[in-house]
Amino acid sequence: MKIIKRKYQEDILKLCSYFPIVAVIGARQVGKTTLVKIISRLVNKETIYLDLELVSDINKLDNAELFFKINRDKCIIIDEIQLRPDLFPLLRAVVDIGEINCQFIITGSASPKLLKQSTESLAGRIAFVELQPFSIDELPEGISVQRHWFRGGFPKALFAINDDVAYSWLENFVKAYVERDLQMLGISAEPLFLRRFWTMLAYMHGNVINYSTIANSLGVTVKTIKRYVDFFEQAYLIKRVSPFFSNAKKRLIKTPKIFLNDTGILHYLLGIKDIEMLYGNPHLGNSWEGYCVNQIVNVVKNKYDIFYYRTKDGAECDLVLTKGHSVKIAIEIKFSSAPKLTKGNTEAFKAIGAGKNYVVIPQEDNYPLRDDVEVIGIQGFISTLKVD
Repeated sequence: MKIIKRKYQEDILKLCSYFPIVAVIGARQVGKTTLVKIISRLVNKETIYLDLELVSDINKLDNAELFFKINRDKCIIIDEIQLRPDLFPLLRAVVDIGEINCQFIITGSASPKLLKQSTESLAGRIAFVELQPFSIDELPEGISVQRHWFRGGFPKALFAINDDVAYSWLENFVKAYVERDLQMLGISAEPLFLRRFWTMLAYMHGNVINYSTIANSLGVTVKTIKRYVDFFEQAYLIKRVSPFFSNAKKRLIKTPKIFLNDTGILHYLLGIKDIEMLYGNPHLGNSWEGYCVNQIVNVVKNKYDIFYYRTKDGAECDLVLTKGHSVKIAIEIKFSSAPKLTKGNTEAFKAIGAGKNYVVIPQEDNYPLRDDVEVIGIQGFISTLKVD
């Protein structure tokens, strides 16, 4: 597979010039290893790469303290650090001897919250970079938005020679996650249960999550389901978008909406094998909404707080972007070449009072729908957000 430069590369290099430890975290198979190997050739020092899934590399750390001491002048890359959480206190002790920039680059398949040892022992010594699947602003020439939407952003699926190969890769990815990877991250549940749970989340994709429905279907408590949802979010498999409250007197939906982080995985779990099946599937609209939400969040999560808006009276808007207490952008997502605003959309835009209102569509088009609402294609909208 051709190596494609990721947009995270320059940020990681900048952090390496300042922090003794840089952590690249994200879901399994998202491209962390490929990226850190590229980084290893660009940092201004000799590097050592350790893969903690290889016995030979694990053996090198039988006396980790001595290994780190001998190689103190090098950059040590430790892949899948969550397999050796006992290393975190030692990393702190090593860097505290005398901080050296870019002393360690580590990767992990979980968030800092899930990797509790890192946040407890390495505060102030470590910088985190969250690596997401390929986003729309990283697509190389020849990869269409439709292909990206259908297959998702995991490299092995996105760049597969055809949809059948991509589907097979996604099948094996999900199988490996439920049978091995999630347990390695610390969740204690049977693979069949995890597969059913993940599938139920797929069917709720783009909707307000109903914890009770999932709990009743799986025969567990609501508290247990909330704990599993938290875990899946910290493993970068799903995201939740909270409701926006512009007026405390309005009766708003208070439960978050849920989205799978990758539409390729979504389509696999829903049994959608090709783009024709997707176009005829009742989940088409929710799939497109989730795709757009994932791309938008990927670009703006460090610039804006992200919400959705919906009242029990039917006013709704898919995304609300705020900065501080100021509402900046309201977004409605439509899978249509000729979108129309519903009464609920109009009421929502009015109630939210954003500086800019957009309707995001698949086609690359751009025109005013009303004086205060602009229709724009997803690629153009992402470009607008990046320079905003």
